[in-house]
Amino acid sequence: MLKKTFLALLGFVVALATAPASQAADVKKVDVLLVGGGIMSTTLAVWLNELEPGWSMEMIERLDGVAEESSNGWNNAGTGHSALAELNYTPEDKDGKIQIAKAIEINEAFQISRQFWSWQVKSGVLKNPRSFINTTPHMSFIWGDDNVTYLKKRYQALQASPLFAGMQYSEDHEQIKKWVPLMMEGRDPQQKLAATWTPLGTDVNFGEITRQFAAYLQARPNFALKLSSEVRDITRNADGTWRIGYKNLKDGSTTETDAKFVFIGAGGGALKLLQKSGIPEARDYAAFPVGGSFLITDNPAIAERHLAKAYGKASVGAPPMSVPHLDTRVLDGKRVILFGPFATFSTKFLKQGSLWDLFSATTTHNVWPMARVGIDEYPLVEYLAGQLMLSDDERFAALKEYFPNAKKEDWRLWQAGQRVQIIKRDDVKGGVLKLGTEIVASADGSMAGLLGASPGASTAAPIMLSVLQKVFKDKLATPEWQQKVRQIVPSYGTKLNDHPDQVAKEWAYTSEVLQLAPPPVIAPKATGKDAAKGSMEKPKANASADMAL
Repeated sequence: MLKKTFLALLGFVVALATAPASQAADVKKVDVLLVGGGIMSTTLAVWLNELEPGWSMEMIERLDGVAEESSNGWNNAGTGHSALAELNYTPEDKDGKIQIAKAIEINEAFQISRQFWSWQVKSGVLKNPRSFINTTPHMSFIWGDDNVTYLKKRYQALQASPLFAGMQYSEDHEQIKKWVPLMMEGRDPQQKLAATWTPLGTDVNFGEITRQFAAYLQARPNFALKLSSEVRDITRNADGTWRIGYKNLKDGSTTETDAKFVFIGAGGGALKLLQKSGIPEARDYAAFPVGGSFLITDNPAIAERHLAKAYGKASVGAPPMSVPHLDTRVLDGKRVILFGPFATFSTKFLKQGSLWDLFSATTTHNVWPMARVGIDEYPLVEYLAGQLMLSDDERFAALKEYFPNAKKEDWRLWQAGQRVQIIKRDDVKGGVLKLGTEIVASADGSMAGLLGASPGASTAAPIMLSVLQKVFKDKLATPEWQQKVRQIVPSYGTKLNDHPDQVAKEWAYTSEVLQLAPPPVIAPKATGKDAAKGSMEKPKANASADMAL
């Protein structure tokens, strides 16, 4: 009897050991698996839910909640990036001509985001637009003869685009004081300065959008959110699907899920996961982390007197996300002002990452591109070194250039999120520093990931639309997907810059739905030193001066 029992047990062990992995454990199967619970992954999940409501999806987030890293409102500037104020999007070429192509591209992308969010408000996915987006004027603010000359040329160049209608320019201290009194009080009246002012900019709480998206998705029967869970393994199955193994950081349990399509939207953690997958496309990339800190005040006596996102000019060698700005923010229903960023350095790729992130993502494939960029981008190295050595007094002195009457006791230093600059292998230079964001996808379209930073969250909707174009090209060409995409984004496939009538139409539509200041009423162009003075009637309803906080 004992012998028979032993033989039966031995047979069971042998059968278990030789069984296929899919039979050895109960592996969940989904159509889509998303790694990361930020604005990118939730935006893609909402897109796919619109286009294929029957698809099953699973989202894995390492932290205890969604929007806790870069998407969190306290970890970014919240600018609705549309190139209204950011000077790095309008470089001056060697002939002294202002290049506006990038500014137009960024602005058009943000118009898609506005349309996408408007549809979600109308569909009940997003609640109360004032909870996540508010009209906040955008301005460029500079001083010095050369900078003033540049800004005037930039303003004149942008007048050729309907996307920048309503922008005003001034060198007059009294006019600028009407826009931003705190920035002008206590300033030398002889200082040569200039500003552009666009009362139709926005402040966006991307963390709130992410949380509302996630809440909506969790109510769907075919969606599962796994929090406090970290991806440990990514392997390819024989049938072409991906097996994702992850660990619950609370109870130590492990789970495996098979997915037809995997999206890695894990911010600074994306590169390492793409490398772990083994797709050859990931070998072309390396990454370099750049952190940022801000001076913040929530003193109502100050915060209520400044209503603008005022962008200056970046230092030589500074990465694009390090352009100094004095910003109005609306966070947790409260107005605050932040100034910065001041670059910081850590080998972490995420604010709540590991000090080993940089080293573990360095491989034999990307070490040379990293070395080449370190040599070719020496001004960036100098800039970072200088920023790291800044004292509290030096940071405060930088603030006083924008807010002359600032008092130290009103401000505190806040460590914001980590950003990861892309370094891409280049056949000629060895490696190049890439700006913006970049989609990395496997050749068969079964996996995609997102690398990079600014403008990032502001253009999440068009970036994820680009993911769909890259990995679901055939489905996007079908009448069903085409009809739905055009319903969500009416301007899809149109270069808005070439169609002023459609700019006006979509601008009016999104302004109404999102409860933003209405489009400008353009009057005949003025002449003289203050070319734009009086060129636009003041927006009426829903201007941010009347924000419901």
